[in-house]
Amino acid sequence: MYQFFVDPSQIQDKKIIITGGDVNHIKNVLRLKIGEEIAVKNGVDGKEYRCGIEAFAQDRVICTLRFVREEGVELPSKIYLFQGIPKADKMEMIIQKSVELGVFEVIPVAVKRCVVKLDEKKASAKVKRWQGIAEAAAKQCKRGIIPVVREPVPMAEAVAYARGMEVKLIPYELADDMGHTKKIIEAIRPGESVAVFIGPEGGFEESEVAEALAAEILPVTLGKRILRTETAGLTVLSWLMYHLE
Repeated sequence: MYQFFVDPSQIQDKKIIITGGDVNHIKNVLRLKIGEEIAVKNGVDGKEYRCGIEAFAQDRVICTLRFVREEGVELPSKIYLFQGIPKADKMEMIIQKSVELGVFEVIPVAVKRCVVKLDEKKASAKVKRWQGIAEAAAKQCKRGIIPVVREPVPMAEAVAYARGMEVKLIPYELADDMGHTKKIIEAIRPGESVAVFIGPEGGFEESEVAEALAAEILPVTLGKRILRTETAGLTVLSWLMYHLE
C-alpha cells in the first residue's frame, strides 16, 4: 500500500487532492491506475485516509475517500532528540533512522565541539534538506505525522526549550550505573514528553554537561562501551520504543 502526505486543506469531505512532486511519482514512476487504493495522511492528526484514485489532472491526482483508520502508529509519548550537529552524512542518517524509531522532533544543537559550523544561510539550506529526509523516512515507514527538524540552536536555547518536558536525559560517559538508568527509563509513562540530548563527535564539554544537570536533565549511561554520536541517540530511541510500546 503506497502512502502519501498532503496538507489538511487538501482533504475536502469525500475528496482528497494530491499535488506537488507526488503527482509525477504516482503517474509516471509508480504508474498507478484509476481505481487503485492508496493511503493518505495529513501529517497532523495521525489518521490514515484510505482512498481510491478517481482521476488524473495535469498538476493533481483526485481521489475519493473510502474509509478512515483511526488507530495510529505513533509512540504514546513525544520524543525530542537534541542532536549535537555531526558531519553532514551522519546527521542525515540520524534523522532518517530516528524518524523510523518514532521521534517527534529533531533539534540540531550547535555545541562547542561541533566539527560543522553553520552560518544562517547554510543552516537554512541544511534544515530544508534534513526536513525532506524526515518526510521521505516518514513515508517509507508509514508514520502518521512528519517529524519536524528545527533550526539549529545553541546549547543554552536547547536546554531552555527542554525545560517544559517531563523527562530529560543526557547520556554521559561518567554515568556508569546501568541499574539507575534502567529505573529512569522504566519510570517513563505513556504521554510524558521526553528530551534526549546527544553530543557530537567530540561529545559535550564539561560546562555544557553542568548546564544540563543544573536544568535537571538526568545523566544516563549507554553501557560500558563508548558509542559514536550516530549510534547513541538511536540506542536511546530504541530503548524508549521498546519500553513505551
